[in-house]
Amino acid sequence: MSHLSNIRGRGAASNAVGRFERYTTVATDDGWCVEEDLPPLRTEVRDEVARSLITYNRSPDLPFDRSINPYRGCEHGCVYCFARPSHAYLGMSPGLDFETRLIARPNASEVLRKELSSKGYRVAPIALGTNTDPYQPVEKTRLITRACLEVLSEFNHPIAIVTKGALIERDLDILADMAHRSLVRVGISLTTLDSGLSRRMEPRAPSPQRRLQIIRRLTETGVPVRVMTSPVVPGLTDHELEHLLEAGKEAGADVASWIMLRLPREVSELWQDWLAEHEPARADKVMTHLRDMHGGREYDPRWGHRMRGEGEYAQLIGKRFKLAIKRLGLATQSEPLRCDLFSKPPQAGDQLSLFE
Repeated sequence: MSHLSNIRGRGAASNAVGRFERYTTVATDDGWCVEEDLPPLRTEVRDEVARSLITYNRSPDLPFDRSINPYRGCEHGCVYCFARPSHAYLGMSPGLDFETRLIARPNASEVLRKELSSKGYRVAPIALGTNTDPYQPVEKTRLITRACLEVLSEFNHPIAIVTKGALIERDLDILADMAHRSLVRVGISLTTLDSGLSRRMEPRAPSPQRRLQIIRRLTETGVPVRVMTSPVVPGLTDHELEHLLEAGKEAGADVASWIMLRLPREVSELWQDWLAEHEPARADKVMTHLRDMHGGREYDPRWGHRMRGEGEYAQLIGKRFKLAIKRLGLATQSEPLRCDLFSKPPQAGDQLSLFE
């Protein structure tokens, strides 16, 4: 794996090629012997014309069967992100490319409107942000997520959002109105309360305290929030589980969930590199727990297993979670979002327009 030094503010420490690339690019010594700090690695954004937006799945592990993602790649740079391998399909690295070479889909809202207007469309809650964060920094200027929300609100379509991003507060005008119609719920990921650890593990995501403020802002305006203690990192953040749930409850969350750290494909090596650099004393303990939960492997992708693992340790985390939410009065299931309000607004050229 090719390692890059002085990558300040980034999660991955390498930019190894994706599994579909034939060639690799590595740094070489050009004979210039002056040592100096490298400039920050800047984010690049490329546009993609989306031909379709709604992605369907049949996974029994997931509480939804469809999702949308306005962006590919994520500048938050969470080193553990399970979505990193998806960048390999684009001919880019799941490492630094994933967090610095982003793809935006500026026509997403137009495609979404077309898909929702299809005669064969059957309504069910759409998940937003299941692969990459819809409120990562690039959304501040691109406004693609907001445009999609405007379409969903216009159609009275239910939506479940997952994010770490503070930019969600910008869209409280839309979200509060949709919440009044029982059309939206939000999940806020809270991994640790240790701001230093968060800064190293999730370098460009809001701090833990900022995420708790997001929960407060949302719930104060009537938007229901799930605190997602995910991922639980064995031997590193697992001792915080109860404290995370307590903090989420105090901030206003009424539902909670947890998922164990997942290391699919290239994420495993990226994660182990991060451990070696940032938490060398705990690295063996973390990886031993993970392998114990996955039959000796670092990850087992089987449905019904991949989210939480198996064995004594996984069962212990599950028991602790159940005891904590019972004590705190947190639920594990949200109130169902309304699907009966869904309606297709009149479009230009519809026959109804003849009578206006």
